[in-house]
Amino acid sequence: MKFNKIVCIDKTGLESWAVEELKKYSIKPIEIFDDYPQNDNEIIHRIKDADCVLVSWNTQISKEVIETCKQVKYIGMCCSLYDENSANVDIKAARANNIEVQGIRDYGDEGLVEFIISELIRLLKGLGEHQWRNEPVELTQRKVGIIGMGTTGRMLAKIASTFGMKVYYFSRNRKLDIEKEGIEYLSLNELLKITEIISIHLPKNTIILGEDEFSLFGNGKILINTSLGTPFEVPAFLEWIQRKGNFVICDEDGAGSFKKEFEKYSNIILSKKVAGWTKEARQRLSNKVLQNIEEFLKEFHA
Repeated sequence: MKFNKIVCIDKTGLESWAVEELKKYSIKPIEIFDDYPQNDNEIIHRIKDADCVLVSWNTQISKEVIETCKQVKYIGMCCSLYDENSANVDIKAARANNIEVQGIRDYGDEGLVEFIISELIRLLKGLGEHQWRNEPVELTQRKVGIIGMGTTGRMLAKIASTFGMKVYYFSRNRKLDIEKEGIEYLSLNELLKITEIISIHLPKNTIILGEDEFSLFGNGKILINTSLGTPFEVPAFLEWIQRKGNFVICDEDGAGSFKKEFEKYSNIILSKKVAGWTKEARQRLSNKVLQNIEEFLKEFHA
């Protein structure tokens, strides 16, 4: 019940104890890389003869890589896997080559929600470099709209309600259980018109806001983004952020490849860290990655 060889092709974030645990599942010594490959050829070189590949969300595993490394049996994504479109692994190609791909979910949500609430309080009360209004205001009775009601969205909705905020949400599917708790569903357009604060929690490669949506959202508003990358049309966003009274809160993941561009604007509050990347998150990630490997090996050898 072992792989021939396990390789971590980039900085996966696994805890040291988890790396030690991995050794139990590999016949050959495991290989660990602590940086990010720059292209497919480098990825292929790192994989070599490994039949188990572990990868973070920062590295794309393409169809070419998969079709070249035919000995691979298992790809473990040390990051969230929501669907094929948002995955950094070509899952369709993997399926065609009988490669199992497993990802994880719900490991950094607690840290993200803490970041959102703490940065909101700082902005509303003027505890940092910026203050939203002319005088400090509270979270109480502020109208917040949550786009994407997954684990993070649900956690934020409940905590925001505890602070007395009026919480609305938009999602592809209605969440009747959370509506019973007083969280009101609105269409996207209505959500943008009514709320003062928007927090986006969507899978990677999802675009939901464009020029029309930013126009509806208007001025004097706060946009929060802790998704992986930018779930909006960047030119429209940059036009909106230059309007009077608008602010943005995002962590390093939320800025994505536009980090340097966003740093030019003083009203984009940009964390230099990934908000959900905590000691506890790394522990949850490590446990879930190992659990996926254990379950695959059991089923593969059954």
